[in-house]
Amino acid sequence: MNPTRRLQRLDSHLSHHLPLVERALFALAAILLGWYLFEHAMTAYEQAAANRELESVHLAVDKPASALPRPTGGALIGRVEIPRVGVSAMVREGDDAATLRHAVGHIPDTALPGEPGNAGLAGHRDTFFRGLKSVREGDRITMTTPGGVLEYIVRHTTVVDPDDVSVLSPRGRQTLTLVTCYPFYYIGSAPRRFIVQAELAPDRSQ
Repeated sequence: MNPTRRLQRLDSHLSHHLPLVERALFALAAILLGWYLFEHAMTAYEQAAANRELESVHLAVDKPASALPRPTGGALIGRVEIPRVGVSAMVREGDDAATLRHAVGHIPDTALPGEPGNAGLAGHRDTFFRGLKSVREGDRITMTTPGGVLEYIVRHTTVVDPDDVSVLSPRGRQTLTLVTCYPFYYIGSAPRRFIVQAELAPDRSQ
């Protein structure tokens, strides 16, 4: 078979199968889009439900964090807000994948917000903690908990390796430490961690 005839047959073969490939790719894109919209809707629902729960509990409770029962996995911790960079998210107990899918997670074995020590919060860089890329020293962080409203002031940011847990060690003052993956625009599993550390504002407490 001469080369021209071979190319004609190949072109005919590809033209015949191309619509099947297009339909398969379209179906895959539709499935992925549907999954994304479903996850987005579920996250919005979970955040709204947690916000209603916090408001009802916050009105009924007037106790310091140390007087409240220790939270179990998935329990509502509160709401973290950094108005200048557009961060506002509900916080639940735990740093597992299921918790972080729909909320910011309170890192187990760290202090609770309002307790002496260092309270650690973890969130995804492409969802709830996307705004941390613009955070700077002096920004105010508001943490609303069942026991009261706390305000923290950002003291510094840093980038560390994933196994550097020293950032969660207790400090001299009540500290809030936010943890997310870094670099922010990295494709795939980011290799480092971006850390924001804030101290309880001297003019605000429970």
